[in-house]
Amino acid sequence: MDNSNIRNFVIISHIDHGKSTLADRLLEFTNTIDSRHMKPQFLDSLELERERGITIKMAPVRMIYNDYILNLIDTPGHPDFSYEVSRALAAVEGAILLVDVTQGIQAQTLAKFYAAKKQGLKIIGAVNKIDLAKTFNAEKQIKELAELIGCQFEEIHKISGKTGEGVQQLLTAIINEIPPPKALILNYQFSISNFGRALIFDSFYDDHKGIIASVRVFSSGGGDEFKSGDDVQLIAANEKFKIKELGYFSPKLKPSGKIMNGEIGYIATGLKDPEKIKIGDTIIRCQASSVRCQDFALPGYSEPKPVVFVSFYPDDADNYEDLKNALQKLKLNDSALNFEADFNEVLGRGFKVGFLGKLHFEITAERLEKEFGVEVINTFPSVAYKIKKNGEFKIVENPADLPDDFDEISEPMINIEIIAPTDYLGNIFQLKENFGMENIETKNMAERILITAEMPLSELISDFDDKLKSVSAGFASFNYELSGYKTADLKKMQILVAGKPVAGLVRVIPEEKIEREARKMVEKLKDILPRQQFSQAIQAEVGNRIIARETIPALKKDVAGYLYGGDRSRKMKLWKKQKKGKKKLLGMANVKISAEIFKKIIQ
Repeated sequence: MDNSNIRNFVIISHIDHGKSTLADRLLEFTNTIDSRHMKPQFLDSLELERERGITIKMAPVRMIYNDYILNLIDTPGHPDFSYEVSRALAAVEGAILLVDVTQGIQAQTLAKFYAAKKQGLKIIGAVNKIDLAKTFNAEKQIKELAELIGCQFEEIHKISGKTGEGVQQLLTAIINEIPPPKALILNYQFSISNFGRALIFDSFYDDHKGIIASVRVFSSGGGDEFKSGDDVQLIAANEKFKIKELGYFSPKLKPSGKIMNGEIGYIATGLKDPEKIKIGDTIIRCQASSVRCQDFALPGYSEPKPVVFVSFYPDDADNYEDLKNALQKLKLNDSALNFEADFNEVLGRGFKVGFLGKLHFEITAERLEKEFGVEVINTFPSVAYKIKKNGEFKIVENPADLPDDFDEISEPMINIEIIAPTDYLGNIFQLKENFGMENIETKNMAERILITAEMPLSELISDFDDKLKSVSAGFASFNYELSGYKTADLKKMQILVAGKPVAGLVRVIPEEKIEREARKMVEKLKDILPRQQFSQAIQAEVGNRIIARETIPALKKDVAGYLYGGDRSRKMKLWKKQKKGKKKLLGMANVKISAEIFKKIIQ
């Protein structure tokens, strides 16, 4: 079937450069959304996306313009969600690289550009907020973008996602410059009739239709299309099912009789088990009995490697199954999420969850609460350490599992790129000592500077982002990638309250910082924890040594207050009895830290 009128593309850019606003204008210009129903950031359907003003999930939509089918995927800009972007890039032939004219090229602009270039996509450059060009040097920003892409100055589109200026011309460029889907020629010696393949690039759960797979249908030179009622198979999962419904994202689900080759759409599988669907799997329809389905699997995606680990426990032990079901459904919608069962003597049953970064963790915790109504207690975010003990190496993802004695410990390192105005170079260099930045190099980029360095991943997930914004007045941006492990001088610190360790507050900290962090932690706990009928000693322990301590005094009750005058011995007896009771209480003490208090501690 002819697919020359199909154009598949993404919008990529640094965070907050106007991707979602441009998507709004494209929806309006193509009359995909009626003006009465239009609202800002229309494709950002999650409540958290609107609250935070950022795109978290990729969002596909099908538009019709001048008899052309335009399949757009709007993508996130934050580096924690780069896996979302990589999956979107594999489903399209072109990309709009968008740059805010008031900010210019940023760290994620470069990262997204190189990812799209590696995928072999046609890249169209565009500068946004051109309505503000009189205030900012738009010509300089356009020139930089043209040099990055390798095109002429005139080929960069000047648009305004707010006013719609230049969007019509951009639509024309999408049609004229982005190539139609190409056939992936099968390396097979005979023709196969009634054959179809679709790549799953996303999925989500529907109570009535089961798991719904977001797919891109890939042509193999024949009549490759899927129809409702087709018998199909998931290659990797080796699971067969009958297509319950299929259609397009318009942007809501719009059922259709079929999805053509080269198109982007959805397939309702009817499957209820989230474990059956894997992002990157191939849905295949093939009736030739002599053909091995595995031979026709489409190139999928490399499994995302979690770098930040947090244990989640339900605030009520009875909600364990609810937490498990919520995580399973979240994983359908967020394939970068990894989790496995975990158990803690104090907090009970829970799950150790792996994330791609600190923001990824924060978003997931909020989604669990707001979308699924599951309140959780979580541990401090940590990274995976490599330890050597008795000549053997072992990866430790949970700080509580780190032994007190070992021969050597290594921590994961990252290569970080920071782009900032030249004026803030000195301020950024002040972060060097606090965050363990090494091998720093700089490169001039007109009025900005590119700083590259190596630093521990654990420092990045602490408060590096906030400190960088603070010292650069919000003008600096960064991107990073893992670079391997490096030997370090690290110690395990645990917190004791009333003589008992508190699960979830174990941390691995550099030797030179451990006393300062211990002091901060015990002082914070003293301010946060409620007083009890007995005094509570808050201690930070490293090995068998207490390195910091604070005491929360017991609640006082004047048991002798009703006595006045007379023999003091009566009061003494009551005070002695009270002291004995408090000592007994202390021996029975089991201080329970609530979910609210845990959240305050983590903050």
